[in-house]
Amino acid sequence: MSHTDFSTLALNEALVANLASLGYQAMTPIQAQSLPPILAGKDVIAQGKTGSGKTAAFGLGLLHHLNVKQFRVQALVLCPTRELADQVTAEIRKLARAIHNIKVLTLCGGMPFGPQVGSLEHGAHIIVGTPGRVDDHLRRGTLRLDDLRTLVLDEADRMLDMGFSEVIDGIIQQTPASRQTLMFSATFPDEIEGVARRVMRAPERIQVASSHSQHSISQQFHLVADDAQRRQAVQLLIQQYRPASAVVFCNTKREVQDLAQALSAKGFSALALHGDLEQKDRDQAMVRFANKSATVLVATDVAARGLDVDALDLVINYHLAFEPEVHVHRVGRTGRAGNQGMACTLFSAKESHRLLALEETLGLNVDESPLPPQSLLLEAPYGATMVTLQIDGGKRQKLRPGDILGALTRDKALTGDQVGKIQIFEDWAFVAVAKAKAPLALKQLSHSIKGRNFRARQL
Repeated sequence: MSHTDFSTLALNEALVANLASLGYQAMTPIQAQSLPPILAGKDVIAQGKTGSGKTAAFGLGLLHHLNVKQFRVQALVLCPTRELADQVTAEIRKLARAIHNIKVLTLCGGMPFGPQVGSLEHGAHIIVGTPGRVDDHLRRGTLRLDDLRTLVLDEADRMLDMGFSEVIDGIIQQTPASRQTLMFSATFPDEIEGVARRVMRAPERIQVASSHSQHSISQQFHLVADDAQRRQAVQLLIQQYRPASAVVFCNTKREVQDLAQALSAKGFSALALHGDLEQKDRDQAMVRFANKSATVLVATDVAARGLDVDALDLVINYHLAFEPEVHVHRVGRTGRAGNQGMACTLFSAKESHRLLALEETLGLNVDESPLPPQSLLLEAPYGATMVTLQIDGGKRQKLRPGDILGALTRDKALTGDQVGKIQIFEDWAFVAVAKAKAPLALKQLSHSIKGRNFRARQL
């Protein structure tokens, strides 16, 4: 028996059996190192990047310690963004499905407050939420943490970057001193160490190698003279590599917005993702990028946390990241699950000090690569082959993916391979369809779905 088998852990047997049914073959490095101390009730601080398996690590730990018969909040997971909180909630529910009557509740901003209050009144075992909204409920007395056993700070570095330090401290003050505290962070700035000293008891420290092989990622560095050439370089790289999904990382929200608008004006299917967007616009951007009806997502580091796209073909660093660890995290978004990835970094002479720091910290020897030929700008912009349709009906109206697929393929109007990802939310649904079939798809959806009429439109 391998030491990476989940069955080697002192883990609830129902959880182990469920892991096998979910296809979890073996523990990832971060799970193998962090789960034993977590299950032993120790505080843990771990370096865990997106895709490393950290959610299952802390999710299994808090589920193992849960007393299902005690219908009170026993675990709290704090996340920097609603998107990440939604992903964490979905993963915990999946891990918990072999144990009956476990209630997991998401508390995030951008959603109506009243329904959350109603859900809390009915009770919950596990809360997953953003610091601001969790703090709101604590202040109003609609949430109590007197019975909390496990506190998880997920993506702790980004929560601190977003200015949540004081809010997190306030939340922790309302938890029992006897709790177990688990902290997962992609980077370890000094502020993280300060939080660890304040809120953790002799934590075990876990640091694992990146979850991808460096051989699966090709890195290139391109010198640009000015902002005009930098913007043009992004177009050239997209035209050269023609990615199904690419993320362009910018250091500021303003750069994100300006670059996304410039790319869209040139005919590229580009979307912006940053913290100043309305929640509806953030949701739509994430949906369209995930279902491949937009090929380019221009984002800040904070906003991209929670982005769940396995097959990311290309990462472009519009500027060098301020910290080498952030560069590693960006580049690690591509080249996953055995796929070959490409990461291109643009830099100017003014950024040479950051490039030097990157070389020293990571042991890199950066060679400048030429940009793709200018002739690529004469070609039609490379874009998505799918578009997203929004349907004004969702879980509350008992819509299911099969209902939408059935409506689209009725009378053989569309074939199955012309319909992409279908996502169902509380009061609306999204479906990707082949761009050329969008008018016909809208017509199909306007007739009826499951015997009812729903309004549909193209995003």
